[in-house]
Amino acid sequence: MSDVEKFINKIELKSPGFRERVEEEYENLKLGEEIRQLRLSNGMTQEELAKQMLTTKSAVSRLENHSESVRLATIEKVARVFNKKVVISFQ
Repeated sequence: MSDVEKFINKIELKSPGFRERVEEEYENLKLGEEIRQLRLSNGMTQEELAKQMLTTKSAVSRLENHSESVRLATIEKVARVFNKKVVISFQ
């Protein structure tokens, strides 16, 4: 068991629901990082992506760094810029 897992288990005992909140935030961070990697792998700056999405550089930065509560329409705009499809799954 990793140190992170031990820490989460310890806090979960004191604060039920902590693990679930950590997992939700991890998913948010993962989405932002996926968008950043997609942008970088296409050699694009945040400003260039923003222009193609008809938004601002700061909006792209928030999307990549604080991607909680992202609207599906925004994710679809990102996908269109890169000719990708949005796939949603429930697990």
